[in-house]
Amino acid sequence: MPSLSVVERANPTFRSSAKHIAVCIGFLALCGCNLDWEKPEIAAPPPARFREPQARRAQPLEDARGFVALFGSHELDGLVAQALASNFDLAAAAAHIKEADAAARINSAALWPSLSTNFSASRTAIPGTALSPSVPAGQTDFSAADLNLFSLGLNASYEIDFWGKNEDASKAARLQANASRFDRDVVEIAVVASVLNAYFLICDAQDRLAIARKNVAIAAKALAAIKVRLDSGTATMFDYAQQQTVYNLQRGAIPPLEQSLRQTKNLLAVLLGRTPESLDVKGGSLTGLRFPAIAAGLPSEVLLRRPDVAEAEAKLASQEFSVLQARAAFFPSITLTGQYGLQSLVFKNLARPEAIGYAVLANAAQPLFDGYNLQGQYNLQQAKFAELAALYHKQISSALSDTENALIATNEKARQVKIQAEAVNWARRAYETAEARLEEGAIDIVSLTTVETTYFQAQDTLAQLRFADYQAAAYLFQALGGGWSPTTREIEIAKADESYAADKGPWP
Repeated sequence: MPSLSVVERANPTFRSSAKHIAVCIGFLALCGCNLDWEKPEIAAPPPARFREPQARRAQPLEDARGFVALFGSHELDGLVAQALASNFDLAAAAAHIKEADAAARINSAALWPSLSTNFSASRTAIPGTALSPSVPAGQTDFSAADLNLFSLGLNASYEIDFWGKNEDASKAARLQANASRFDRDVVEIAVVASVLNAYFLICDAQDRLAIARKNVAIAAKALAAIKVRLDSGTATMFDYAQQQTVYNLQRGAIPPLEQSLRQTKNLLAVLLGRTPESLDVKGGSLTGLRFPAIAAGLPSEVLLRRPDVAEAEAKLASQEFSVLQARAAFFPSITLTGQYGLQSLVFKNLARPEAIGYAVLANAAQPLFDGYNLQGQYNLQQAKFAELAALYHKQISSALSDTENALIATNEKARQVKIQAEAVNWARRAYETAEARLEEGAIDIVSLTTVETTYFQAQDTLAQLRFADYQAAAYLFQALGGGWSPTTREIEIAKADESYAADKGPWP
């Protein structure tokens, strides 16, 4: 981009005079405009510590694949790798980055001169009556009025960015490109968390199916024993009907679990960018996975690790430049244009020095009255900045709240699993005692069915709580910013700068 010093060296007198004239015109035109801006406060210092854990520093989480490996499932590792490579939302977010880079390049185009070449050839026949007031009757020779014109030239145009309007537009667009990169990281973390939750749900459905089928077998065994007693006259039809109800209830629990299992596999296929019939997931049991230990660290560290906070910050910074751009629109714009080329009535004479011609023009434009359009645009950008500042504060608060909630969930779900496991052990002991008494014929059927139902429900509840516990781990991974870190933020910004600098042309 030609700097102002280049123009000043070319013609310092013109440069100084033009600027003084522009300032005077701008001052007169802006007397009736309100350009004051009370910038909203955007500082939001984080708290010193979280309420749940002890305040201590923590290393950033490993990247997504490193974190997933902590669960100890090779199948889960492969599923996450497929999702990172083929997920449709990630592909759309990557395309959006390219869109934002292109938009930044478009909005930065005004920082450089505009150059173009043109070549034209024309032939014009001018009527004799247009050349002379008297033309002899019957004359048809107009050859003297036939004209050829050939031209070859170079056109240049450049707006002197006195007030930084074009530079502000460029910076605003480049920060939006940064925001698009942070948005892609937000999507990546969400995709990984979704794959984790889907896999955990598959394992949970398989666990609950195994429990339900085992319970069906238990209920069927008890039903057969009661049938023997019914046939021998030591039990009633009421006793048999009670146990038959328990048996059918356990059988009825299987179809919904089968439905959940199949539909979750289909959901996982979409997350992996595949069709349902092409994906085969073995799954397994949640008890076969390892539960990762995650340290939250300090709130300030979490805010630096969250890409959604970085995205909100980039959008806010971009909007500040949009406000400055709208403010600069009130001031005069000065455009330099130039033409240099060759013209000749005869094509072969284009190469002669006499065919050279040029023109230089400086144009200053100052808006005087536009129905308060510029004032409205300025106020609009100010309002957008205030809106984004509020959303930025909300994002910070939400990030801290998400982390607090995730920490609460992981702590409380772990306690629930432990308590429920004890309840299952006692329910199993109660059922084993009831089963032994059934064989002895020393228990009534109502007591037996009650003990059965309690045992069956306790097992199913434990499986669901174990799933909720793993789900809380995925939620905490997402709340802490996944595999993000302050270094990641710097890398993303560097990528955006490299993209902007690539293929920008010969201008410095």
